[in-house]
Amino acid sequence: MLIGGVIAFCVLVLIAAFLAPRMSRYLEQAGTRPLAEGQQQAGKAPGKLGKWLSKPFGTSRRAIHKSGSAGRRGRSKMPL
Repeated sequence: MLIGGVIAFCVLVLIAAFLAPRMSRYLEQAGTRPLAEGQQQAGKAPGKLGKWLSKPFGTSRRAIHKSGSAGRRGRSKMPL
């Protein structure tokens, strides 16, 4: 369920970054903020468990950031 939600949000950020590059940064931050909180809370688990639990949140944040930057990069290459 979480994976599907992250994928859908990445597609939404990609489209928003292509259509409105400046406004997409707010959308991107709105998606990464809850994931950052989850990553921080999961990282408080003891030992290696904290690393293992926080890794999916960090990977999801990275994916959202990459989709936003890819949309903005694609928009900048348009011949308009």
